[in-house]
Amino acid sequence: MKLVTASMGTEEIKKDVNGSNWQTDLAYDQWKALPVSGPRPPARYKHAAVVVDEKLYIIGGSRNGRHLSDVQVFDFRNLLWSNIKLKPNSDKFEDSGLQEVLPAISAHNMVKWGNKILLLGGNSKKLSDKIIVWVIDLETHLCGIVETSGKVPVARGGQSTTLVGSRLIMFGGEDRSRRLWNDVNILDLETMTWDVVEAMQTPPAPRFDHTAAVHAERYLQIFGGCSHDTFFNDLHVLDLQTMEWSQPQVQGELVTPRAGHAGITIDENWYIVGGGDNKNGCPETLVLNMSKLVWSVPTSVKHRDALASEGLSVCSVTIDGKKHLVAFGGYNGNYSNEVFVMMPKPRDSLQPKIFQSPAAAAAAASVTAAYALTKIDKLDFKTAELNSKGAENHHYEQDFTIDLETLTEEKSVLELSLSQVKTENSRLGQEIEEVNNTHAELSKELHSVQGQLIAERSRCFKLEAQISELQKKLESVQSIEDEVQALRGQKSALEQDMELASSGQRQGSGGVWRWIAGGGGGDA
Repeated sequence: MKLVTASMGTEEIKKDVNGSNWQTDLAYDQWKALPVSGPRPPARYKHAAVVVDEKLYIIGGSRNGRHLSDVQVFDFRNLLWSNIKLKPNSDKFEDSGLQEVLPAISAHNMVKWGNKILLLGGNSKKLSDKIIVWVIDLETHLCGIVETSGKVPVARGGQSTTLVGSRLIMFGGEDRSRRLWNDVNILDLETMTWDVVEAMQTPPAPRFDHTAAVHAERYLQIFGGCSHDTFFNDLHVLDLQTMEWSQPQVQGELVTPRAGHAGITIDENWYIVGGGDNKNGCPETLVLNMSKLVWSVPTSVKHRDALASEGLSVCSVTIDGKKHLVAFGGYNGNYSNEVFVMMPKPRDSLQPKIFQSPAAAAAAASVTAAYALTKIDKLDFKTAELNSKGAENHHYEQDFTIDLETLTEEKSVLELSLSQVKTENSRLGQEIEEVNNTHAELSKELHSVQGQLIAERSRCFKLEAQISELQKKLESVQSIEDEVQALRGQKSALEQDMELASSGQRQGSGGVWRWIAGGGGGDA
């Protein structure tokens, strides 16, 4: 068996003749695509996955806006996919006239419980105001609804569900009216009774599409997720004994905000794969040491790789005594139906990352100490035997010397970290000074522009006053013109009257003279 190298994307294992020894040549902390034999299931995201007896079960999901209802099974021995046809576990199903035993569903949770699989919540067309719990028997393939009682949570999708002993811890999610939740609900699998947790201290902000894991069967950890306008990269811890929330500081790598990622725990390590912010996928595979609260990045893929997707799933499978991570599906512009595997390197061999800041280091150290004290309370130290023999005392002196050397090394690491932090602070101080200078210059320009604007406004007011005066003058001129026109009319009428009067006078004078001339001729 050998690996097929590729310039982009995750490499695929080249299958040998029988395809049963694909895991022998895997390198630590490297994702590889399995060479699947035969047909594959439809590509999808927001499905649910669980591994049972070297088989990967995939149920539901979404593709092109449509929910899916199929049950797909991948066998890690022969690298073949198959599907299961579910049967109803009640005669009421036939009477109801339903076409599908399990409705099409996405953004749900799935856990293994004995020889059964439980499905909780999710988005589907099956209308219900409360959370529905489905059960699938892996031996008989019977499927049905589990009747629950108590304070049943409101129906929702994108929530997290974590198995702790015989209890399911549900947190957050988004309901049908798009309301976001940050409540904690517990389902007792022995009695199938729901209850609501009244936790103390500040809870995480309401969110969905986050991940959750439990550490030491006591600490529920919530990471990432999103609201309708914000993506988170915060870590919150709920102590299941005291029911108190806390938000501890973490060490190691800086983690980008994300939602739609997937997580699985192996021992004390929490592996986070994929996710994104609706713009870019997250290519790095994260590991959180849940005892030390240290983030690390063992591997990364290309940005357009199927592993840098939202809505993928990740599980763990043990093959020949070795644990592997297995990822399936997701969406990053394209839907995926690839199966990827990674053999994680034992994390004990990794050195903790340098603290990001002294404050973060101190806070993380206090949280680590709290975890350590919790573990120490469970240990039964036999202090009387420590002083019983000189040889044993010498042994513990050696251990003390080793511890002293370890502390010295850690001191060197902390001093180096402090030096780096001081350098970073100095660089940030210079950048802040430059920004302040730029801000001062921009403020001066702003004041200058504001002065010019005030001057222009004053000029505009003066112009408006002048225009008003001109309009008044124009109105006065028009009035004068009207008066002149009236005087012209009067003058014309007067001239006509004078002309008529003059003409009448001339006619009257000529008649007298004619009368005088006529009278004189008769007397002669």
